[in-house]
Amino acid sequence: MGTRDIWFLHISTFLFFLGMAVVNPILSPFVIDMGATPFLVGVMAAIASILSLIFKPFGGFLGDRGLKFHMMALGSLLGAVAGILYIASALSGSLWVFALGRAVHGFGMALFFPSSLSTAIDLAPKGEVGATLGWRGMMFSLGNLVGPGIGGYAAQFFGFNAVFLLTVALSSMGIVFVFAAYRRTEIRVDNWGTERHGKANYRHLLMPFFIAASLALFFMSFTYGSLMTFLPAFYAKLGFGTGIFGLYASVMGGASLITRVLGGKEADRHGPLPVVTSGLLLVFFSYAVLDGYIRPPMAYVSAILLGAGFGLAVPALQLMALARLPKRIRTVGSGVYTMFFDLGYLSGPIVLGYVAQLRGYSAVFPLLPFILLVSLLMAQLPRFLKGHEELSRG
Repeated sequence: MGTRDIWFLHISTFLFFLGMAVVNPILSPFVIDMGATPFLVGVMAAIASILSLIFKPFGGFLGDRGLKFHMMALGSLLGAVAGILYIASALSGSLWVFALGRAVHGFGMALFFPSSLSTAIDLAPKGEVGATLGWRGMMFSLGNLVGPGIGGYAAQFFGFNAVFLLTVALSSMGIVFVFAAYRRTEIRVDNWGTERHGKANYRHLLMPFFIAASLALFFMSFTYGSLMTFLPAFYAKLGFGTGIFGLYASVMGGASLITRVLGGKEADRHGPLPVVTSGLLLVFFSYAVLDGYIRPPMAYVSAILLGAGFGLAVPALQLMALARLPKRIRTVGSGVYTMFFDLGYLSGPIVLGYVAQLRGYSAVFPLLPFILLVSLLMAQLPRFLKGHEELSRG
């Protein structure tokens, strides 16, 4: 497996998520222009995430049948189809067509994401699984970092359909890179052909290292989803412009990009648990700083710590959860593991939204460090169980 082949995979990941990210900043303005109520705006924003959450295990199940690259290619194709449906919605003025496009995009993500993650592990050079996951995570983060800016400016100068055409073009380009990697690595990832004898044992998903990493991810994303929902709302209540939170998100994203590969490499050297612990501690301190200094410019210190913590923790958690799973169930494991991120990201704003309704947005932020401590504790479970040294080194 050469470096070029890995980068074919990384670029396909970047293009797929860039194709989704360019739509994110214009989703609400687009559906509002089409007459959507506030409730419908929320529904349109959630459809893709809900479909992705539901179908990720299904996408992983198919990937484990020797169809990893097929799932990535089909997921990218569905991204292009979603872009076409968005254009059709704009031309016809139909919110139903747009909703269908969001559902197709979410289903495409459910197919693409688990196979993309497990294939990166399958094809990583020996001793460099964490580093490979770090580079992959960087591509994912880069797409989500630059995508909103590209989409926002494209819509401002060229209209909504220009953004939807970008989604079609980027997703279609992603298919090319998926097939380029498939042509060179087909045999090496066809684990269904090499392990066809014997049934897949899904009880491995109950192993302590997998459960610990998944629960840690859930509580981490619970806090992250809440922050991304309520911090911009709090700033709006204070009368700040949208650029204040935009800069916060950009600083956080930039810090995450810097530390992603470092987190993966350190997890390769020292095992995932120490790196996960260091990353989550940084996230904890970021929330503590934010609670004390929530107004800019000091709030941006929190953004730096938060991004750096995520950059360290995410690839190390992936290594902890997935590297030790048998290959024949690793893609299902990837789907189940990433479901915990979706569940946390969706449930955090709902649960803490009730707190915000009762006591105001400012009541949310003091709770984040304590919830993050639960994530930190969940990650430590393998330390207290038999064989924890081996598990901690992934």
